[in-house]
Formats: sequence, C-alpha cells, structure tokens
Amino acid sequence: MQNSDAMALSVALLAVAGELTQRINDGVVARGFEGMRPAHGFAFVRLAPDGATVTDLAAHLGVTKQAASQLVDEIVRKGYAERRPHPGDARARLIVLTERGWACTRAAEESAAEVVRAWAGVLGEEELRGLYGRLARIAPQGPIRPVW
Repeated sequence: MQNSDAMALSVALLAVAGELTQRINDGVVARGFEGMRPAHGFAFVRLAPDGATVTDLAAHLGVTKQAASQLVDEIVRKGYAERRPHPGDARARLIVLTERGWACTRAAEESAAEVVRAWAGVLGEEELRGLYGRLARIAPQGPIRPVW
C-alpha cells in the first residue's frame, strides 16, 4: 500500500470513529443525559462492570491521575457514579456507576445500535458482518481510549 493510500485509509477510519463517537454522544444527550461528553463514555467503559480506582481510570484514559480525579468529581457530582470503599485496599476508593450511570450506558448502547443499523442500510448485513470481522482481526485488544 502506498503512503498516500495508507493515509487515506487512516483518515477514513478516523472519520468513521469520530462520527460514531459523536453520534453516540448525541444520542445519549437526546435521551436526557445532559452535559455528557465522549470522555465520560470512555470512562464508563472502564467503570463497568466492576468499578475502578482513579489510578485505573487514569491509565485507561491515558491521562494524569489529577485529570482522572477531576473527571470522577464531575460524574459523581452529576450522579452517574459514586465512590465506595475499595474491598481490597483500605487506602483506595472504588468508583462505580450508579443506576443513573447504568441508564446512561444503556442509552449509549441504544445509540450505537442505531448507528450500526444505518451502516447496515448502506452496506447490507453481510458486508457489515464482514467489516466487523476484518476490523476485529486488526483492532488492538486494549482499552478504548479517547487519545491516539
């Protein structure tokens, strides 16, 4: 593959990822979860299903502990998460989703399903399944991060 082809493919994948992220976020907000940003969703991915410490969240997001702590303060203040004693470390606090946080996560899943259904309308079910299979083979298996 030529450099220009590789760059065109990179741009196309980034454009699809950016649009997907924005459309999921727009769907979450449209379902009544005001003030949500994509960064919140990336954090929720790590907090579900068993919670995480601020240190865990910082590593997942690729940010400093201070930045992760600010994000946690925000989602706790908005009622999406709560701090609990960590069952294995008396010095740490476990950040877990509240029922409102889980409801927001379900709204994100519904929004993602809407986007994928639209893709199926463009590509067809079989081609969409093939795309998923190919992307799954090359996608990194690590956490979903909002950074490059």
